[in-house]
Amino acid sequence: MEQRIGVIGIVVEDRDNARRINSILGEHNEIIIGRMGVPYRERGLSLISLIVDGSTDEIGAMTGKLGNLQGVKVRSALVTK
Repeated sequence: MEQRIGVIGIVVEDRDNARRINSILGEHNEIIIGRMGVPYRERGLSLISLIVDGSTDEIGAMTGKLGNLQGVKVRSALVTK
């Protein structure tokens, strides 16, 4: 299976989802190389950036679960390794 490496940006508009987001990220920790989270209090948002390395299916499974949460937006930029 073809491996990809890239960056995933997550914008969290509803902080009530924090526990669920962390659970999903924990389920997929084998593809997460790095993670940075920043609260943007002035806008009432939280921003998370992930560096990932995994198959398209693995990355898609994680981003799909995150994107299905209310008040969570996910975008990714991936390249073939």
